[in-house]
Amino acid sequence: MKILDIKPVANVGGGTMKVVASFDLQLTPDIAVYGMRLLKAPNGQHVSYAPTALGGRRSVTFARPLAEAITAAALQTLEHDTAHGAHSES
Repeated sequence: MKILDIKPVANVGGGTMKVVASFDLQLTPDIAVYGMRLLKAPNGQHVSYAPTALGGRRSVTFARPLAEAITAAALQTLEHDTAHGAHSES
């Protein structure tokens, strides 16, 4: 699993879950998911969501252990890129 690209978002949204970043995920050599979202819950925990399909339905879901691994990878990549200025705002 690899985070292909991650970008912090400027508009975090108005809901209780704040959008932190959007990212693309290479799940396996054969499967990539584009348009993933990294969100922060009011309790400080982060979660990842796959993009939604027409009608607002989730297009992909992940078992909890995989979802947690995806979120950890996204957070690690975001922190690394931010620390190295890859996505710094001017």
